[in-house]
Amino acid sequence: MEQLSLFAPVGAAEPPARVRVLAAELHEGLYLGTSSWSFPGWDGIVYDRKVSQTTLARHGLTAYARHPLFRTVCIDRTYYGPITAEDFARYRSAVPEDFRFVVKAHELVTRTRQKDDIASPNPLFLEPRYAIDEVIGPCLEGLGHRAAVMLLQFPPQFVDDVAAFNDKLHRFLSELPKGVLYAVELRNPELFNDGYRELLHDVGASHCFNVHPNMPSLDEQVQQSAPDAWPTIVIRWMLRRSLRYGDAKEAFYPFDKLLNEDAGSRRAVSTLCRDAKRAFVIVNNKAEGSAPLSLISLAEEIVSPTR
Repeated sequence: MEQLSLFAPVGAAEPPARVRVLAAELHEGLYLGTSSWSFPGWDGIVYDRKVSQTTLARHGLTAYARHPLFRTVCIDRTYYGPITAEDFARYRSAVPEDFRFVVKAHELVTRTRQKDDIASPNPLFLEPRYAIDEVIGPCLEGLGHRAAVMLLQFPPQFVDDVAAFNDKLHRFLSELPKGVLYAVELRNPELFNDGYRELLHDVGASHCFNVHPNMPSLDEQVQQSAPDAWPTIVIRWMLRRSLRYGDAKEAFYPFDKLLNEDAGSRRAVSTLCRDAKRAFVIVNNKAEGSAPLSLISLAEEIVSPTR
């Protein structure tokens, strides 16, 4: 245990020697991390003691960022509501210089309908001014160059005109400021089409390859969209096709062990990572049971592929 952790609310767990070796063998353009960091079940894996979720949310990021494999994290809370530049700055001050953030855009940016009234259109859907003022601006001000990816997660929703959706997304992305990579994650397979891929290439944005029951498999996404065509590879390994989110959350809690390993997705993700010059991989606890342990297995697969 490091001396600092004796006085901090939570410190970093001592990683196994093999994890340090793995981290040293990964290429410098690869950023591995998890969806958020405030999980008490990670004690002994990421953290040196068991503390509350609230304590981890407030104080756990520094310890998280000391894990040798973790060079990024996804800030999930911003999907549910914007946060201030000051909040972002506190996150920035908790991590080392070479750490990078993936930040979810507020869901009002990506929902076609009001969340509590699906009959009513959402006036802020792909509205550039709102996104710039309330979402992107505070992020860039607070995180500075540590802001790497702004993730636009589109929930599963009815889209009656796919071409119109593509046009609106193209206009929206064209008006956003530079300084961060914009990545689009879909949950509607019909939106993953040639027009969608062309518009992203046109504005310099990336598709977020995702492992999720609503979308084609990762292999299918790769077949339809050449990975080397994207400026940066962004991957979210969320949930295997045979599971539902709520069921996985209940079955896998407290997220301290691998309970449903997904070797196929691991191999597909590792291939993308191995071939990419720059890649961000975010893993969820619901992927296999414990995101940190999934990342260790992923790193092993990247370094020593099992074919």
